[in-house]
Amino acid sequence: MSSSESLKTPSSIMPALNVTGLFWYILMLAGSVPIFWIGFVSLAKAWSTAEYSHGPLIPLISLYLFLRELRRTPLPRDTVTDRGVGVAVIVFGLLVAVLGNLTRIPDIVTYAMIIWVGGVMLTVFGWERGRHHLLPVVHLVFMLPLPNFVYWQLTIFLQWVSSELGVWFLKLAGVSVFLEGNVIDLGVYKLQVAEACSGLRYLFPILSFSYLFAILYRGPLWHKLVLLISAAPLTVLMNSVRIGVIGMLVNKHGIEQAEGFLHFFEGWVIFVLCIIILFIMAIALQRLTRDPKPLAEVIDLDTKGFAPIFLRIFGIRPSRALAAGALLTLIVSAAWMLQPAPDSATPDRDPFAIFPRQIGEWSGSTSRLDPKVEKTLGASDYLQSTYASAQASGYVSMFVAFYKNQTEGDGIHSPEVCLPVGGWEIFSLDPYEVRSGVAGYETFPVNRAVIQKGTNQQLVYYWFEQRGKRQINDFVAKMGVLKDGLVMGRTDGALVRYSTPILPGETEADADARIQGFLEESLPNLPRFVPM
Repeated sequence: MSSSESLKTPSSIMPALNVTGLFWYILMLAGSVPIFWIGFVSLAKAWSTAEYSHGPLIPLISLYLFLRELRRTPLPRDTVTDRGVGVAVIVFGLLVAVLGNLTRIPDIVTYAMIIWVGGVMLTVFGWERGRHHLLPVVHLVFMLPLPNFVYWQLTIFLQWVSSELGVWFLKLAGVSVFLEGNVIDLGVYKLQVAEACSGLRYLFPILSFSYLFAILYRGPLWHKLVLLISAAPLTVLMNSVRIGVIGMLVNKHGIEQAEGFLHFFEGWVIFVLCIIILFIMAIALQRLTRDPKPLAEVIDLDTKGFAPIFLRIFGIRPSRALAAGALLTLIVSAAWMLQPAPDSATPDRDPFAIFPRQIGEWSGSTSRLDPKVEKTLGASDYLQSTYASAQASGYVSMFVAFYKNQTEGDGIHSPEVCLPVGGWEIFSLDPYEVRSGVAGYETFPVNRAVIQKGTNQQLVYYWFEQRGKRQINDFVAKMGVLKDGLVMGRTDGALVRYSTPILPGETEADADARIQGFLEESLPNLPRFVPM
């Protein structure tokens, strides 16, 4: 070896083209497309929303992290004997993808795709070397949408936190304000802290940035953990400040301050401020060390030598494990493509537009939801009717939201999550057993809640009607969708909710009797509209 060759660094070495290895690698990538296709479609749909619009950047950032780590490590050994773990991870990822495809749940397929990517990396490098490159693979999680029921739980929680803190900031500024649910009442104006103001659209990209920041930061592990963990509370706090600022501007200059470009601009200002605060925290953490360094030396942003490292892909070495991974991926994808498309197993149903308006002695009138609420609900069809009877005091409201497919972003929103948004406080919530003389509904559980807003009280019964089963836990209902999608080919279902006011002078038992009386008369109609 010449003296000039011995001075070359790993990042400057250009491998010779290896046609065989490159062939197996490209075959594996191309062969993965069919089995992960619904995941790709789901990601494209999610990335078109404000909350996940940062998604396309995540693979690029992961690639940057991978090239950065590769630059610091020596060239792989000529002989790698520990590739078996990688093949096993590829097989596991493919099995999870098959499960996701069979149940038609794209979220499962997208997580399987990340597992598969990790398996490919371990197959190429071997376990001993590849495990040191797992952080860029884990970073890909930030490009995935949250499962629907987790998303809504988190959204409602962040709305509540942002509303409470926003009102606190307004009161500190001397603004007279009242909070009802997530509606900020300024007297003349009312501000709705909607999903867009929950902070999620800042939380995900800032969490991703803090993860990247922690990896690039040259310092003790506990410094990295502080920078990573602080991202979430920092985002929520700064979003609450944003809501407070909007409230003060609206209070002083009018409701137009909460709309249009200014609202968008204030959001970006908060995002940039969060990034700046993370940099300030890094500087402060350096001050705590014995030998503090300038931030430019603490954050590793050097990209020198990335081009030749990236081109190493053309010199990828062939191996039996690589060929096995490629063939397994191709076979699974081909088998899935050749499988005949399953027919929809969802039974025919009648639209709620023809749901009876006269049920026994009860006369009903229907209404439509606000378009924004209707969009958020995401139901395939819904019924919102109020029934009254001359033989009964008060009225009973019946709400049913039907979902033809609960696996592709649409899903039931539990009233336990949604009721507090409208200012209703859940006074009590307990499981309750209903007995009726209706065939198929003889005995079944419901959630029984007493809710209150000011001096108004209501009694609410609700449950999840899931393909002939009544369930009261939203997580159990989601697991049932997974099982029935696999076994029955059905993922339809509905939320059924009955509510009635507890009138002055009435007891809860009186309201129970009113709901149960109407429920027993109306249930025989339900299977036509929500198939069992």
